[in-house]
Order: sequence, then structure tokens, then C-alpha cells
Amino acid sequence: MKVHFAHKTDEWETPQPFFDDLDKEFGFTLDVCASEANHKCKWYFSMQDCGLARNWEHSTCWMNPPYSQLRAWMKKASESAKRGATVVCLIPSRTDTIAWHTYVWDAERHAPRPGVQIRFVKGRLKFGGSKNSAPFPSAVVIFRGP
Repeated sequence: MKVHFAHKTDEWETPQPFFDDLDKEFGFTLDVCASEANHKCKWYFSMQDCGLARNWEHSTCWMNPPYSQLRAWMKKASESAKRGATVVCLIPSRTDTIAWHTYVWDAERHAPRPGVQIRFVKGRLKFGGSKNSAPFPSAVVIFRGP
């Protein structure tokens, strides 16, 4: 299990073709957690900008968060959607985690929470800068506002 949570960095670039397909569908306006080297949108928040503290409302957001801080980023995505943002998140498909059950899955209804869509990624993604595919499955979780 250690390999699933081991990391030397939290800055893994989303594969460009994978992002491009989603961008065609959603038309992203803001990359909420990026760097100069890996941002996918013209407008982005870097670590120095502290995207967790910024306003995402009324934006169509791309989010490939630092997985070591996944719960905080999922909370922000959920809250931002309630205030009018659409947030498309690329996250590990760790359906046994607190973050998954708190922000994605409604355990009482045995279904995704209202306003949340889940798309499981077929196969394993190969993130930019990596020689190998990820050691875990991924999911795209979409938070849509009212």
C-alpha cells in the first residue's frame, strides 16, 4: 500500500490529450492549482497564489490537486460549486477515503451527491514527467453549481 501514497512531488502534470478532451466539453477558464510549468489554462493559481484562499465562483475550473492535500481541495471544489462554479477534478479513485465519502459519495443514498458526476478513467494515466503510469486508478469528479 505504501506505493499508492508515496510521492516525491505533488506537481504531476495532467496528460495534455486527456485535458484537451475535457476542455472541449467544458471550456475551462481557470486552473485552480497549477504552476508556471504545468498550468493548463491561461488563468491559473500557483502555490504562491494559494488557490484554496481564492474565489473560484462563476468560473469553469480545472483541478488536478496536490494529492497530499486532497481533502482540502475537494472541500473547496464542493463549496465553490455551491456558489456558482463548475469544478472538474482529476483525483485518485480512492473510494474508501474520507474525502471521497464526504464530498463525492452520499452514503445514505448509495449514490453520488446531488450536483456531482463521477467518471471513472479507463486504465491508468501517465502523468507528465513520469516514466510509468500511475500506480492507482483515477476518476474525474465534476461539481456543478445550482
